[in-house]
Amino acid sequence: MNSKKKISRFRGSHRYSRAGWRGLSGLAAPIVLSVLFFFIMLTGCAAATLDKKVLDVAGNKLNVEIADTPESREQGLMNRKSMGEDEGMIFVFEDESKVTFWMKNTQLSLSIAFIAADGTIRQVEDMEPESLASVPSYRNVLYALEVNQGWFDTHGVKPGDVVDVSGLKTR
Repeated sequence: MNSKKKISRFRGSHRYSRAGWRGLSGLAAPIVLSVLFFFIMLTGCAAATLDKKVLDVAGNKLNVEIADTPESREQGLMNRKSMGEDEGMIFVFEDESKVTFWMKNTQLSLSIAFIAADGTIRQVEDMEPESLASVPSYRNVLYALEVNQGWFDTHGVKPGDVVDVSGLKTR
């Protein structure tokens, strides 16, 4: 009978279960922190890894980030709080086609130029923050250039003008 009490006390011992939980929490904290750090780096630093270039947009210099992968094009300018006055993002597609943009999770007011393979601006549109409305290109394009809303107007840039797209490679 005494042996049964000893076995049952050992199996029900709080010391055993607490040690097991402490061992788990000791491993869980670094794992959770590592996963959290990975996601912060993935979402917060995506823009920092993009190539940059100075584009000539109808005689105006514009500093752009180049979104030329499916992942960078999908991320675009989402979750950005601000963008410099003469800054933007150029989206480079694999083939000329009709493309569509929207402003989900984008807090900036933007204008977009849809650009043909030879650099000719085919269309300019304004886009509103957080809008889920589709903004399509009406003709086939190889590039799309997003800037702060009003930048094209301020610099006199309009359809028919040319962007120097030399050095932008499609993948």
